[in-house]
Amino acid sequence: MPAEFQVELTRRRLLSSGLWLGAGAGLAGMPLARALAQPAQLPWTNVTGLIDGYVGPRKLAGAVAAMGRGFDPAQIIARGTHALDNPVPMGADSLFRIYSMTKPITGMAAMILIDEGKLGLDQPIADLLPKFAKMQVQAVPDGSITELVPAARAITVRHLLTHTAGLGYSIIQNGPIKTAYERAGVVPGQVSRTQARGLPDVPTAPSLAESADRLGDLPLVYQPGTQGSYSVSLDLLGRVIELASGQSFEGFLQDRIFGPCGMDSTFFRVPAAAAARLTDNYGVDKTGLVPLDPAGNSIYLDPPAFPFGGAGLVSSPRDYDRFLLMLLGKGVLGGQRVMSERAVTLGTSNLLPEGAATAGTMADSAGFGAGGRVGLGNGAGQFGWGGAAGTVAMVDSVRGLRASFYTQYMPSNAYSLHADFPKAVAADMIALAKGA
Repeated sequence: MPAEFQVELTRRRLLSSGLWLGAGAGLAGMPLARALAQPAQLPWTNVTGLIDGYVGPRKLAGAVAAMGRGFDPAQIIARGTHALDNPVPMGADSLFRIYSMTKPITGMAAMILIDEGKLGLDQPIADLLPKFAKMQVQAVPDGSITELVPAARAITVRHLLTHTAGLGYSIIQNGPIKTAYERAGVVPGQVSRTQARGLPDVPTAPSLAESADRLGDLPLVYQPGTQGSYSVSLDLLGRVIELASGQSFEGFLQDRIFGPCGMDSTFFRVPAAAAARLTDNYGVDKTGLVPLDPAGNSIYLDPPAFPFGGAGLVSSPRDYDRFLLMLLGKGVLGGQRVMSERAVTLGTSNLLPEGAATAGTMADSAGFGAGGRVGLGNGAGQFGWGGAAGTVAMVDSVRGLRASFYTQYMPSNAYSLHADFPKAVAADMIALAKGA
């Protein structure tokens, strides 16, 4: 398999999905009342031009943007088709592998339990997972896995939410620890029924409980609470949610988030009744787009080894916008309360432990909340995250804005869309505020 098709992401590729929120700082001086007083349907000239510039020359088979102001229904901008060889047009109900955009959903599930007193933000996870009571840490990150030192402090729920637990990621780490993660089947998700694709040829741990147990047997890469490092922490949090709630992780998400939000097109496994709405995922190389996970033979039609809380969901633009709308409403959607205002406010605030190093990470010059990056300073009020196959989403509670983008290609840095989309959103909102 040519290297261009490999979906094993480098550290630089993963971090690029976390830097997109910075473009929103340009909106800091925008008069919100004036912007929201404009007609509900806007041209979104820059966003539309961005999509046309990729879909027109078939750099992408298709793409969808869902743009929402205040509590108005999202305005859908859709171009192209579900696949290069599939004439079904893209739309609000097309299905996309959202990968790491799963993380904010998992994070908010944990915030529900924290708000209800079933979890503590600074509670050691060893209270629920005894294997994590006496963790060992690599003396040198990504170095030997036999030269270890004791963990100086316990891993907490806060650490899992903010990627500061010291855990690793097989798509980030190098050397023996990377190999150990792969051999244990503690991998970040699934890509294709076809092996290749740059993923390890090892079986994934067969259950969320087994994955957590195996992870507890591996050394940490960093001392807990000291270093931001993208990791499997949100996958492990799924197991913590199970134990704290007394439900399966998937069942808890369905009962407490998907059902109440009306998100009936969000799945860990795409059911047969919805399969026709699934889009193709492509690899990008010098020749263009090459099928990576065709919808008709997608791995997302199979039951996953377990529900990956860090990267496992498929969703639609309409569904994910409802999640963003619920966050914008401080936990209320359609007149119904899904989460408490306190839980949403805390989850979209900066939860990084004091003193944690974040330079050069996805939280550089920003904060990190419940599974998503948090804007600070001029970007205050912003919360969101991106996915490995080109999707990205944010909500801005200060400016009353929801913005999300959906397409399917890997690796995500093959194009600059994670950076270009928020810039286009900012340009359109600034033009709107100026009366252009």
